[in-house]
Amino acid sequence: MIIDDSGLKGLQAELADLDESSEKLGFVRWQWEYYRATYDLKIEDQPNREDYFLRINTRAVEGKLENPSAVLAVEDVYIGRASFPHGLDYESPIPDAILKSAKQKLAALKQLLA
Repeated sequence: MIIDDSGLKGLQAELADLDESSEKLGFVRWQWEYYRATYDLKIEDQPNREDYFLRINTRAVEGKLENPSAVLAVEDVYIGRASFPHGLDYESPIPDAILKSAKQKLAALKQLLA
């Protein structure tokens, strides 16, 4: 599921700032290469024993990711249910509590980057 109302799409930040701000909120920069990076946050639905991942896709608009001053632009923000053995199911319905938690984290990240 794409979260269109995150307010992050198009936002630009230096890699160092994005790394520091996202890490404060529990995000991890997992996948990355020279020109793009993905930040993931695991959200656990303990009553249902399900894991969901909030994923923020970014792309370098100035420099490369090996440079902390590279500027990244946020692209799409997704949320999906973890599926075995690995991967995310973006088509599964997202429980309201999980979606609310995800949107709170996105709002906090937007505030840190502003």
